Amino acid sequence: QWGAQDSKLHLLHVYLFSLFLSVFADSLAAPVNVTIKALKSNSAVVTWDIPEGDLVIGFAITQQKKDVRMLRFIQEVNTTTRSCALWDLEEETDYIVHVQSISMSGPMSQHSEPLRFRTPKESETQASKSKDEVTMEEVGAQLRAGEFIIIVVVLIMWAGVIALFCRQYDIIKDNEPNTNKDKAKTSSECSTPEHPTGGLLRSKV
Repeated sequence: QWGAQDSKLHLLHVYLFSLFLSVFADSLAAPVNVTIKALKSNSAVVTWDIPEGDLVIGFAITQQKKDVRMLRFIQEVNTTTRSCALWDLEEETDYIVHVQSISMSGPMSQHSEPLRFRTPKESETQASKSKDEVTMEEVGAQLRAGEFIIIVVVLIMWAGVIALFCRQYDIIKDNEPNTNKDKAKTSSECSTPEHPTGGLLRSKV
């Protein structure tokens, strides 16, 4: 009797667990805002967002050439990243990408809305790269020009400080002879017969 009851409880637990998994899988929403970034002739980066509240531990990406049945499947778990690099693409080729979320219990969400993109020519990628390099050179030239202006301003400031110091030094130097003359004059007026070298009482032999 107890064995029959245990068996029924076990079946009930299995049923409830299966029901929980099915409900959880149905409630897991598909990724949104799927976009392509860093698009090149042979590679690209897929990015997406996860609806708030979903417990997601991984993703799965399906990559397909337009009008071609062959698929590439990329899956990764135990990650919170919201982007994935696509490689070995062909230039001037149309691709379709779907993204799915993987839940903690295993089931995946529905596919996201299909994202279609086309890879550019290799020459267009090189031209874009050259344009970026020119832009970086322009930025470097602007930075160097700014540094040169700062150096010039600093030199002008130092020249002003040195000129001011020299001017003050000349004023102090010009005042020193007048001070010495005043001291000599005062010494001459105060001479006495005890000091026959100066004063009105100086006698001639």
